[in-house]
Amino acid sequence: MEMEIVGDVASLDPDLLQLPELSPLALKSNPFLAEQLFSLWLSLPETGRLVKNLLADVKTGTSTGNSMSINVSTTNSLPSMFPAASTPPLSPRSTSGSPRTVKQRSGLSSLGSPLKIVSEPVREVIPQFYFKNGRPPPNELKELCLFAIDKHFYGHLGLQIHEFKAVTKEICKLPSFFSTALFRKIDINNRGIVTGDQFVNYWIGGNMLTVDLATQIYTILKQPDCRYLTQDDFRPLLHELLASHPGLEFLQSTPEFQERYAETVIYRIFYYINRSETGRLTLRELKRGNLIAAMQHVDEEEDINKVLRYFSYEHFYVIYCKFWELDTDHDFLIDKENLIRYGNHALTYRIVDRIFSQVPRKFRSRVEGKMGYEDFVYFILSEEDKSSEPGLEYWFKCIDLDGNGVLTPNEMQFFYEEQLHRMECMTQEPVLFEDILCQIFDMIGPENEGYITLRDLKGCKLSGNVFNILFNLNKFIAFESRDPFLIRQERENPTLTEWDRFAHREYIRLSMEEDVEDASNGSGDIWDESFEAPF
Repeated sequence: MEMEIVGDVASLDPDLLQLPELSPLALKSNPFLAEQLFSLWLSLPETGRLVKNLLADVKTGTSTGNSMSINVSTTNSLPSMFPAASTPPLSPRSTSGSPRTVKQRSGLSSLGSPLKIVSEPVREVIPQFYFKNGRPPPNELKELCLFAIDKHFYGHLGLQIHEFKAVTKEICKLPSFFSTALFRKIDINNRGIVTGDQFVNYWIGGNMLTVDLATQIYTILKQPDCRYLTQDDFRPLLHELLASHPGLEFLQSTPEFQERYAETVIYRIFYYINRSETGRLTLRELKRGNLIAAMQHVDEEEDINKVLRYFSYEHFYVIYCKFWELDTDHDFLIDKENLIRYGNHALTYRIVDRIFSQVPRKFRSRVEGKMGYEDFVYFILSEEDKSSEPGLEYWFKCIDLDGNGVLTPNEMQFFYEEQLHRMECMTQEPVLFEDILCQIFDMIGPENEGYITLRDLKGCKLSGNVFNILFNLNKFIAFESRDPFLIRQERENPTLTEWDRFAHREYIRLSMEEDVEDASNGSGDIWDESFEAPF
């Protein structure tokens, strides 16, 4: 029988192993017969030469593509032990699905062994999806930006700081009062001039063109080695806003009030946006807040008082005047006795004690037992808008005596006892705590009937009234005898917050007081009483 042998053992012609037909009964009666036949085949000289040639090819790495022919006679390979022409047929050879199927190879594997089949993996090209400094801008957007830059810088060696506002507004799409901060961010050597190449390197090379507006503002304002914004980072913006906004021109003759206005705006920003209360404003907090929209609004609106979020001068005027009224010695500090007079003695002594224990917020005044202006800003914003998220958190900490994160009936009763005593002193019909407790739980609808959580309060629109019931008698009485006219006003303009309405009322009152003082040479006794019911 003619047999073709290649370098790979797996390519050995199976015909070489065919034997004449053997009865199954013979194998069953003698199970070692197959082993004896195989041993006999291995002892043949032709078989020995065949095995040696194959081993030599493996050791030398002879190419499997060149086959060699070895003539082996079937009559000499095996003794004629079976009847001739009775060889059983081979099993059908399948091209797939059989573990015995061997694929022919055209060359050696990467390991140099003709016995091992190695298929090279197909490498799929994955486009880059992460860019450390942000995704580069598309070519079309980049070309448009370069054209606009050339237009502004054409004919100039560079732009000075007073010429940079158009670049900030038209190319960067930032509020115009960012021009100084952006200019100084690019002019790192303080040369007083920014060239076109410098601007291209910063704005396009730094991938500022493709990031969102909040990230642009965050990158411009923050210090190089910081991952957060501080209050000082906002001061350059406020100084430029005061110098350029038409609604604040009247303050240019009073620098001390310019500084107070800037401080108040910054305190309000951190009160609402910096929910971690760390004094470090993160990019995530900046994106979640409404500061960016307020900045864009104030840049477009000439009437500063129409920008109710953060920048309204009327709101600053109310905050500052309320503080000045309480600060009788004008040392810019307030103690307990000063604060107890707030709102015509509307607050209880117990809640004032909790405020000065610095449970809701650590004072920044650095004077023991004294509240500074920043601390007062946080207080008045929380007091006049208890339904806001920071306001709810502020007063929740005050009522939560043991700090376990829930308000129990005992804790609420502790604060309501003083309210009950004050009602008795005012000859008003007292409301028992049991009735008040039922009213509070019906109003809030907490998940657990035994206590109230901060989550329960945040899920209820009337949650601010709970705190008024517990420690602000004037607002508690006003809530019990609600004016239908005021309710209708609130429904007509639901976008206004409680703070917006309070600031509007107080500004009218304070401005009327000032007009009367001017008319009577400083005598304003007629307006000593507040709109709120005095205690």
